[in-house]
Amino acid sequence: MLKKIHWVLLVLICVVATFGCNTAIKMGDSVVGFQSGKFFYTDGILRTNYHAPYERVWKACQKTLTDMKAVDIAEDKKISKGIIEAKLSDEDVRISVDYTEKNVTMVAVRVGVMGNKFTSQLIHEKIKQNLLEK
Repeated sequence: MLKKIHWVLLVLICVVATFGCNTAIKMGDSVVGFQSGKFFYTDGILRTNYHAPYERVWKACQKTLTDMKAVDIAEDKKISKGIIEAKLSDEDVRISVDYTEKNVTMVAVRVGVMGNKFTSQLIHEKIKQNLLEK
């Protein structure tokens, strides 16, 4: 029995190793995905960590939505957590900014009701560009 378990584990490790850097797993109604160790995608929300202070990331998120000509922008900012909601091309956008640790801030982006990974990734790229400009 123990030998059989070892073989199953070996096969699972080999299967996971062949996935490479992009992996998606469906568990019930949830989908979890990893891309190059940078992004974490689950239930329509694309998350990543930025190595920058919370205030700087918050301003980069604001500038990103302004640059993309978002409308109906509503902000709810606290000391270590904030949410920006807006409309972008008739889709709801929700950006959550969370202080994780000194100079590390997590940003979660959800576009639309079900989530739009492509648009969320575009928003993350623009946030990154805005962080690099300063």
